[in-house]
Amino acid sequence: MTIDAHHQVLIVGAGSAGVSVAARLLRSGIRDIGLVEPSATHYYQPLWTLVGGGRAPARASARPQRSVLPKGVSWIRGRVETVAPGERTVTVADGRTVGYDRLVVCPGIQLDWNRVPGMAQAVTEPHTSSNYTYELAPRTWDLIRSMRSGTAVFTMPAGPVKCGGAPQKIAYLAADHWREQGVLKDIRVVLVLPTPGMFGVPVFAAELERVAARYGIEVRRNSELVEVDPDGRDAVVVDHAPGARESVRFDMMHVVPPQSAPDWVKASPLADPADPAGYVEIDRHTLRHVRHPDVFALGDAGSSPNSKTGAAIRKQAPVVARNVAASLAGAESLPASYDGYSSCPITTSRHTMLLAEFDYALRHRPTLPLIDTTHERRDMWYLKRYGLPFLYWNLMLRGRA
Repeated sequence: MTIDAHHQVLIVGAGSAGVSVAARLLRSGIRDIGLVEPSATHYYQPLWTLVGGGRAPARASARPQRSVLPKGVSWIRGRVETVAPGERTVTVADGRTVGYDRLVVCPGIQLDWNRVPGMAQAVTEPHTSSNYTYELAPRTWDLIRSMRSGTAVFTMPAGPVKCGGAPQKIAYLAADHWREQGVLKDIRVVLVLPTPGMFGVPVFAAELERVAARYGIEVRRNSELVEVDPDGRDAVVVDHAPGARESVRFDMMHVVPPQSAPDWVKASPLADPADPAGYVEIDRHTLRHVRHPDVFALGDAGSSPNSKTGAAIRKQAPVVARNVAASLAGAESLPASYDGYSSCPITTSRHTMLLAEFDYALRHRPTLPLIDTTHERRDMWYLKRYGLPFLYWNLMLRGRA
């Protein structure tokens, strides 16, 4: 086998996880870092909910990839096709083979539009949108602001998705806009959730129950969108408790596609063989692969059972960086451990937000002193709109937060 390049640390994916880990490794003194990434644009994806809700411009979420990559990192522009952990190599789509001493896998999550019949076609039609892509998020706002009456459906799939609060956030932003315009009374809002409750942490679930009731939202728990008829504008929803199917005719719909590990990860020796979603099988605390000690993973493609959010990545990145550095130094045990911390900033109106923070045990884990974040607050809105983007671009991506 011909090795076209070799790096002490090879990172797959230049999203928030890959860039943050690269910056931290550089600061720890590791200089030979390669980063495989096909995209020329870097996105701050948490802003897309606000784009869809008419509270932020799409352009504020995008910057050139080159501008966020740490200086000194070798950018391998391409998409990974295969990984051979036994040989410690990765093959890129253009045929190049790259070797590594340590591999960090963080390619993000895959949007599986075709798993729900009709969904892929629906998002090409003017009545359906999704905040889960940069291109579609502005359409969501177009649909919301043009709607004066009818039925609006907001859906969430079963299984892990990135930013699990996002399917609810846009429903609240839309309902609040319609309330401000005086048309909410003429709009039926249906929120389809696969879970038995509004949120996995009881204190936040109770607050979101109050928010949904305030807007008169019909919440379908234990339910999923299983089929869309784009031409007839029918959404087929299954309630898993009694197993009943219902067809809801909609005037606008916001969908969230089912999600899984990228196909190349699923097909690789890195995937958890017991998980059909194919996430990289890692120790939930050290974030090291359970069968291949030279491999680490973090972010949305990892199998750790935390909520897949940017806040989780912010806590995982220093753990991976420390453990990779220790591994390269020959440490017998890894020094850093991740406790499952994640947070979900949930917009409850166009001016308020609920900051849900929790760990693996779904315990409330507040990090802001003297502030009760278990209730929706206006100051948390400013954190979401301005504070967190500043933290992301200026500190997190530079390995300083």
